[in-house]
Amino acid sequence: MGKESIAMSIFPRRILLATDGSKEAELAALRAVDLADATDSELHVGHVGLVPIFVDSYPGTLGFDRKLYEQIEEQSSELLRKESWRVKAAGGTVAGTHLRMGAVPLEIVALAEELGV
Repeated sequence: MGKESIAMSIFPRRILLATDGSKEAELAALRAVDLADATDSELHVGHVGLVPIFVDSYPGTLGFDRKLYEQIEEQSSELLRKESWRVKAAGGTVAGTHLRMGAVPLEIVALAEELGV
């Protein structure tokens, strides 16, 4: 195995860019594109819509809670679409976009495990 082959074998084949749409996330997106290109890895973009505890505690409730959940889900979906576009505009290829709803740390870890990143 050549030096380049060994170096490339230590990198993951999939990268997850977990984004919240912040200014820091913009910089992370650019770095993720560079890293994915340099390692010939798939780049996945994920976002977790933060659901307030009072909504998450009673899933499936009707009325205000359900409407609020749907609004958060819609806004989160739009943010994910924009972040995916940002990656593409930076010259990256998005292998998949992933929207989760709930507790951010738990959902990101679960998604990372599912994708094998």
